[in-house]
Amino acid sequence: MKRLAIFTLILAFTAVSAGCATDEYGNRLPMSDAQKGAIIGAVGGAAVGAIGNKSNRNRGAIIGAIGGGIAGAAVGSYMDSQKKDFEKVLASEVQSGAIEIQKVNQHDLLVTMTSQTAFDFDSTTIKPGFYTTLDKIANVLVRYGKTQLTVIGHTDNVGSDQYNQTLSEHRAQAVNDYLRNKGVLVQRLEFLGRGEKAPRASNATEAGRRLNRRVEIMIEPIVAENAGQTPG
Repeated sequence: MKRLAIFTLILAFTAVSAGCATDEYGNRLPMSDAQKGAIIGAVGGAAVGAIGNKSNRNRGAIIGAIGGGIAGAAVGSYMDSQKKDFEKVLASEVQSGAIEIQKVNQHDLLVTMTSQTAFDFDSTTIKPGFYTTLDKIANVLVRYGKTQLTVIGHTDNVGSDQYNQTLSEHRAQAVNDYLRNKGVLVQRLEFLGRGEKAPRASNATEAGRRLNRRVEIMIEPIVAENAGQTPG
């Protein structure tokens, strides 16, 4: 199937010249000189072609639920620390190929659950053997609460477009609901399906189709409201 065009996201974050950073629990910490001098640049095009379709997420509700966003200058260190924690707790899953962890754009993270792990073929029920891995993911997401999450389901091209679209949506919802039940705030979560529309490999071979059958979690920092404002 023809790949749909990837939507481009531009998020410009300018550091505030003075203020406080927050840790992963929302506690305010003094900013270092290096943090004060940091400037968060524009974020490039999204690595997955799904985020451009997000529409109805209420930023005000998210900000209220998490007690404020990340100070602009602290975004990089916050997301880098989160990535390191994912890599630490999911080291065995990454080594086995069950999980992939990538940094995309400038600060966003993409956690990918590969096809041989989370779901049986043509099933929308998470395998019980994968619960432990999802628990690890949920624990990190709860600790780093100042992010918004989009769970994205993908399929290969076997079957009709509509069937694959529905399958991808149900798988994404299953992961979304699992994370919510493990304490991830519902305001932070959104899920969607891409069906067969965003392959990362050719569907001409079984190896390629296996790569295309996946569920991803896109993790984006929530930046404080005043991070892009110039002090008056």
